[in-house]
Amino acid sequence: MSENVTILLRTIVVFVIILTFFRFMGKKELGELSLLDIIVSLMIAELAVIAIENPGVSMIRGLAPIFLLIFIQVTLTFFSLKHQKFRDIIEGRPVMIIENGKMNQKNMRRQRYNIDDVLFQLREKGISDIREVDYAMLERSGNLSIFKKDETTSIFTLPLIQDGVIQDEHLVIIKKTKEWLLSELRKLGYDRIKDIFYCSYMEGEFFIEERDKKYVQH
Repeated sequence: MSENVTILLRTIVVFVIILTFFRFMGKKELGELSLLDIIVSLMIAELAVIAIENPGVSMIRGLAPIFLLIFIQVTLTFFSLKHQKFRDIIEGRPVMIIENGKMNQKNMRRQRYNIDDVLFQLREKGISDIREVDYAMLERSGNLSIFKKDETTSIFTLPLIQDGVIQDEHLVIIKKTKEWLLSELRKLGYDRIKDIFYCSYMEGEFFIEERDKKYVQH
């Protein structure tokens, strides 16, 4: 078999494997890819080129590192889905950039996020003056979620609990405390935060989804 035909066949095999891998990742926009997704994708791309352009290397040897990376990515994704704390370590957490109408310069420095970045994303959302903003949160994807003044409790609903973990930054946005949340949940008969898969609060009402898939509105 000529070298050109071998390269073509190897290209088809690698293409099918990578296509299957990206289908496994689920349907995500480019801006929604996690840091883990990006790193694995770049490494697989480099390894794929090596596997295709080196006919002298067996397909098994050429594909082994790719399969290892896919295994690592799938394993870490599984743990990320099951445990928010693990997900926070791998993908990071949303960070408050504007708080009570003022830029959090400490968080901006930590995220290497300058004032031009803030103003640019505000303009993209049609906001010309930073004084219109009550809170702004830098999401894992790098997008800025913006909450205008007088709108944080009437328009947006934010998760206060996810996967049994209290979302402290969201409590700050709705101007509530952890003690308030625990007290209100106890009144509703919820003593264990770990039993709550999802909890949100809007216009004086709680929406709670327990881990056994029961939906409750209070």
